[in-house]
Amino acid sequence: MVPAVARTWLGAADSAGPDLESLRVLQVGGSVLPADLARGLAPALGCTLQQVFGMAEGLLNYTRLTDPPFVVSTTQGRPISEADEVLIVDADGRPVEEGETGELLTRGPYTPRGYLRAPDHNTRAYTPDGWYRSGDLVRRHPSGNLVVEGRIKDQINRGGEKIAIDEVEELVRVVPGVADAAAVALPHPVLGECLGVCVVPAPGAEPTLAHIRALFRERGVAAFKYPDELRLSPALPLTAVGKVDRKQLLDLFAVTRGPEVTPLGRIA
Repeated sequence: MVPAVARTWLGAADSAGPDLESLRVLQVGGSVLPADLARGLAPALGCTLQQVFGMAEGLLNYTRLTDPPFVVSTTQGRPISEADEVLIVDADGRPVEEGETGELLTRGPYTPRGYLRAPDHNTRAYTPDGWYRSGDLVRRHPSGNLVVEGRIKDQINRGGEKIAIDEVEELVRVVPGVADAAAVALPHPVLGECLGVCVVPAPGAEPTLAHIRALFRERGVAAFKYPDELRLSPALPLTAVGKVDRKQLLDLFAVTRGPEVTPLGRIA
C-alpha cells in the first residue's frame, strides 16, 4: 500500500475493525514512508513492515524481513537482485563519498537500456555507458540499504538555495499538533520560488507558521528551509494512486495568495 493508506490504517488500529490476525507482512511503497509512521505500523498492526522502493524502468529495492526494526523504519531497502548495479553521483556525474546524497543511477538484468524509438529522450535518461538516470536523490545507509531523500525535480530553488521537499515534510510532521504535511514550491517575484506547506492538523490543534518556524529554529534547521507560507486543510489532496497531488496543492495556495508577497515570503 501507499503511505497515505498506511497512515489511515494506523489511525484506525485502535478502533473496532477487521480481524488482522492473519496479517504477516505489510509492504509499503509508492512514495517515501515517513520514519515516524514506519515505526508505528508493525506494533499497531501486529505484522512485519517491508519498505519497497522501485521504478517502472527497473531496479526494485526491499528492506529484508531480517533487517533490524530501526533499519526497516528509516531506509527503503536494497536491490532484489545481486546483479543490480547502483551508482550514486553528484550533479557532475561523479560518484559521491559513501553516505553522501546524490542521484541514483542503475543498470541490471531487468532494467531496459533505452526507450523504444526515443533517441532524444534516451540521451537524457541514460548515460553513454548504459546507466539509467532515475532522478531520485538517495544516500547509502551503513546497513547497505538506500535512503530516499527526494527527487531532483522535487526541490525548491529559493533564491539559489536548494530545498528538498521530503526533508521539509519530515521536519513538519514531527511538530506537535501536525497529523500530516506536504510542501510545495510557490512562485515568488524576487526569490523565484518560496516554500509553502500544507498541514493537516491533529484533532483539536491549530498549528501556526510561527510555531513551526520556532521548532525549526530549536532543531538547528538552516533558516532558508523555514516555510514561507502555511495552509491548513482537513486532508491532503491525493492522486488516484495515493500520492500527494502537488498540482492541487498549488491550487489551494493560489486561491488565497495575493500580490503582497514580500521578498522573504509572508506569514499566512
